Amino acid sequence: MAAELTVPQLSAKHRPTLDQALSAIRSRAYWSPHPEHPKAYGETAPADGLAAFEAVRGTRLDLGQPGTDGWTGAEVSPFGPELGVEYPHVDPDVLLPAMKAGMGAWRDAGPEARALVCIEILSRISARTHEFAHAVMHTSGQAFMMAFQAGGPHAQDRGLEAVAYAYEEQTRVPGQADWSKPQGKKDPLELGKTFTAVPRGIALMIGCNTFPTWNGYPGLFASLATGNAVLVKPHPRAVLPLALTVQVAREVLAEAGFDPNLVALAVERPGEGIAKTLAVRPEIKLIDYTGSTEFGDWLETNARQAQVYTEKAGVNTVVLDSTDNYKGMLSNLAFSLSLYSGQMCTTPQNLLIPRDGIATDAGHKTYDEVVADLAASVGGLLGDDARANALLGALVNPDVKTRLEAAAALGEVALASREVVNPEFPDAVVRTPVMVKLDAAKADPEAPYLSECFGPVSFAVAVDTTADALDLLRRTVREKGAMTVGAYTTSPDTERAVEEVCLEESAQLSLNLTGGVFVNQTAAFSDFHGSGGNPAANAALCDGAFVANRFRVVEVRRQA
Repeated sequence: MAAELTVPQLSAKHRPTLDQALSAIRSRAYWSPHPEHPKAYGETAPADGLAAFEAVRGTRLDLGQPGTDGWTGAEVSPFGPELGVEYPHVDPDVLLPAMKAGMGAWRDAGPEARALVCIEILSRISARTHEFAHAVMHTSGQAFMMAFQAGGPHAQDRGLEAVAYAYEEQTRVPGQADWSKPQGKKDPLELGKTFTAVPRGIALMIGCNTFPTWNGYPGLFASLATGNAVLVKPHPRAVLPLALTVQVAREVLAEAGFDPNLVALAVERPGEGIAKTLAVRPEIKLIDYTGSTEFGDWLETNARQAQVYTEKAGVNTVVLDSTDNYKGMLSNLAFSLSLYSGQMCTTPQNLLIPRDGIATDAGHKTYDEVVADLAASVGGLLGDDARANALLGALVNPDVKTRLEAAAALGEVALASREVVNPEFPDAVVRTPVMVKLDAAKADPEAPYLSECFGPVSFAVAVDTTADALDLLRRTVREKGAMTVGAYTTSPDTERAVEEVCLEESAQLSLNLTGGVFVNQTAAFSDFHGSGGNPAANAALCDGAFVANRFRVVEVRRQA
């Protein structure tokens, strides 16, 4: 097919971005090519983005995919409105062979061309960030500003980060080499050798409800940049952001002279559960999944023909030992517990506090005082309904509301949840967090704090000592996993002890955060999301291991 976009054109446009991304993953310094502020996209961008989102509602999104055997779609925004978008339902027996057909040319294009095409896809998505923000907001329940940033530039950063790692890993080995082995008085042995990064096959990206782009882009672009075709299977309640992504990817691939079927969409009918069917197809060689531990474990056990990357549930913990900025600690924790109604895989759940209290710059604070002050800090942060709506967003599904309401019966309620009315979206289910006091001394093997309770629920767990807190931290990370760990201490010995637990159990640690950086936020190109070393996730976003097993190097030797 004729290319409207040539590699030299793409190189002139995007090679500087690729080089900067490669530099950033090596230095781990702050860098992002995608603006965080809505005004950076132009005066008309907000109105244009909203209009584009509204224009797609109630329509049929025809991607021109082979194997379309019907139409489906039943998304309802957590804020109330029905989206009414219909998506292609596919026959995998037709679609999968069509996806595989274009992989030879995509493989032969080489790592640089693939990286540049991927960056062009991300560039076009970036130009439509306002539109994507509304799509993320109305499928995930994130408030607009969070949907804009996390679903837009931060997700795009994570996708670009994966492209950079993919390029780095694929180019470690030269494309060709002349080999000559001396043989003394005889002529040397001489061979010409070529080395080609070859893809595994078709990758299946199984999207999540809460962060469809942020969690979806790393696997999508890691697989595509390493030569694989990618089949995107969105969460049935969060299809639109990934459907738009697939639409853009197919357009760019076609314009660059590649088969657009290298990226395709698979949307399920209500209750169909096609992820299980697709996951065990022999054509599927890679799987990326974010979601429940139960299904993640199923994939790891049953999709044996594929390399499976999972992010599952975990028990995120903060150890409170001491602080020299009590007010800053409370404020930081209050924001972390409140952001997106605690529906982040990195939100703290267990707050481990010595029952005798902690030393602070405001004097010694008992366990009860710390809990009461933190509850008051959350209450103050969310006391104004307008600010509460901007921080909380909406509960993503009824299961979260059920868990939230049940949590109040688990122990003494230190902070009761309240209903917040969203005047713009009166059907939205908005609730402030609940905080429950529990005691680790009871040693209940079924204690609520020993499992993840996803949503705006936290447990203030009284422990005998900081050492006991570290023992409990170690146990929960080892048995249940953790995406994040936080700690507050003024003791160098305690700091080293917390760090040692996290090093041994492979958990990402944040120490003494009291400013504008929060334990549940990570920056692409610098921070690793997950470690791949504990049960919460078997991969890290993003490191070399996340991309290196998506391709193999095949060598061809020729007699010189």
